[in-house]
Amino acid sequence: MSATIIDGQRVAADLLRKTGTLAADYERAYGRKPSLATVLVGDDPASHTYVRMKANRARSLGLASQAHYLRADSSTEDVSELVRSLSDDDAVDGILVQHPMPPQVDERRVFDSISPAKDVDGVTSASFAAMALGESGFSSCTPGGIIRLLDSYKIDPTGKHAVVVGRSPILGKPVGMLLLTRNATVTFCHSKTRDLDQIVREADIVVAAVGRPELVQGDWIKPGSTVIDAGYNAGNVGDVEYPTAAQRAGFITPVPGGVGPMTIAVLLSQTVEAALRLRGE
Repeated sequence: MSATIIDGQRVAADLLRKTGTLAADYERAYGRKPSLATVLVGDDPASHTYVRMKANRARSLGLASQAHYLRADSSTEDVSELVRSLSDDDAVDGILVQHPMPPQVDERRVFDSISPAKDVDGVTSASFAAMALGESGFSSCTPGGIIRLLDSYKIDPTGKHAVVVGRSPILGKPVGMLLLTRNATVTFCHSKTRDLDQIVREADIVVAAVGRPELVQGDWIKPGSTVIDAGYNAGNVGDVEYPTAAQRAGFITPVPGGVGPMTIAVLLSQTVEAALRLRGE
């Protein structure tokens, strides 16, 4: 058996086309583009690249993008003050704080300075609560993208055993909450879980999001199950041993080209959605 490849690039492209159409409609209706503000602290080259890429993609879809940079020695209060000012700015619809931040900055305090109405990256405590409770709000972008991939391929989590390998507050934990609200039975695991292989073997849906290359071995995969690899490691290697897993799974995401493209697509989609909600739509 060979798995059906879940094409994240195709699904993301469809979402981006819809987002561009909505952005154009918004500009015609309100006389300005939906606006995403990014905040970057420090000089990390990879973070600068990511922010630039997101800004370029936003502009290509007809969104406005404004970038804010703070020095690497900025304090938690310095960053939080900027974020609060953007939350109060009527010209800003969505806020993205690039992480990781320098070690002296309390990321949780900074994230929770974002107005939930503009938290298009889904990083605030309020957004996590909304995901856990199944209430209206913005999903963390990668978990939200994973759910969209499942929907696109008509993979219904209802009644299925979903095993999430990873527990980060912006990926593992929220994707588990989103699956739970879709009526899956969810087991959270991580790199220190005992008998991880036996737990994964029982999973109908596996989400690998721990950031360790090929931690999930291909022969652990239950035949016919769905494998979502949200890991990305050096050399275009995911968290799942792909060749063997692809021979056992029913559906599988490749790395790259699976989950990755969905993250920025969801971010920009939620920026336009935030702009519309702030207008009462």
